[in-house]
Amino acid sequence: MKKPPPRRQPPAGAPRAHAEALAALNLRPEDPLRGEDAIIALLAPLTEGYPGAFDLKDDCALLAPPPGTEIVLKTDPIAEGIHFLAEDAPEDIAWKALAVNTSDIAAKGAAPLGYLMALSFPDAPTFGWMERFASGLKAAQTAFGCRLMGGDTDRRPGPLTISITLAGTVPQSRMVLRTTALPNDRLFVSGTLGESGLGLALLRDPGLAAVWGLPEAEADALIRRYRRPEPRLPLAPALRQFASAAMDLSDGLIKDCDRLLRASGVAGRIQLARVPFSAAAKRVAAHLPDGEMRLITAGDDYEILAAVPPAKAAGYIAAAASAGVAVTDIGTIEPGPRALVLEDSTGQPLPMPDRPGWDHF
Repeated sequence: MKKPPPRRQPPAGAPRAHAEALAALNLRPEDPLRGEDAIIALLAPLTEGYPGAFDLKDDCALLAPPPGTEIVLKTDPIAEGIHFLAEDAPEDIAWKALAVNTSDIAAKGAAPLGYLMALSFPDAPTFGWMERFASGLKAAQTAFGCRLMGGDTDRRPGPLTISITLAGTVPQSRMVLRTTALPNDRLFVSGTLGESGLGLALLRDPGLAAVWGLPEAEADALIRRYRRPEPRLPLAPALRQFASAAMDLSDGLIKDCDRLLRASGVAGRIQLARVPFSAAAKRVAAHLPDGEMRLITAGDDYEILAAVPPAKAAGYIAAAASAGVAVTDIGTIEPGPRALVLEDSTGQPLPMPDRPGWDHF
């Protein structure tokens, strides 16, 4: 007779009450979870270190910002089939759910504090899936410096949806807005763009790696950019010190830059030749019609676009480098009615794409 798989033990380090609750479940990884109490037992350890969560035993959480700070709030849900794929690992799904919210907090010059999470399942999750999801959340919140404060679960028709509301803190009156870009500011972008969109394309069609001439390691790196974005939290202090305005890039450089210009009531100019791309992304772009345009409209970059006064540009570059984040000057803010101009290497305007970036509608 085939030996049944061992029953899962509570995670190491869980408080005694959590460990006892998990042990009481007496479930194997493939067993479905029945009832919210089972899900809460797996998530409760994620509140450790945040007393205002009350161990998930209350209906609400208590949020007390440190003296001299203000609260910055962000909510950005992710859904299966839109932001992640059904076959993605639960750990990666959890990481991305928290990371996409953290990216917005970082762009405001803030630091994450704690988050509320609502989980909507089409079917009851298995014990093993939920345990891995909680493990991914623990890794993400440890990396980003926040804790679970509370939330809710439900079951409804439709894809799996994870809705996170993240609270961050920023020194009083120091939040970096997207409405305050000024004429003559330089436009900077962090990191490199387009890799996440290529990673998604590879997940949908693995054969593209051979078509694009990508070694396995480079293909894996592009896929990781899609599944595990890295919020630019180390850049937050530099943004507070040097930037006039900033926002995170989630829907593509053209679309999001246009949003910043509209919010600030200014115009802007980007030189495509100066936009930073990785070596792998450049090679792929060479295989595609309008390849570089595709890279800046794909979205899911989770980098930071910042407007910085010319006199502060050198300081911003140096502070970013000290924080371990590369930033690139790609253009300028100009006076006048809102308009974004994209230029080639000779300064000639390029036609704007019909699809400037991702749009749910």
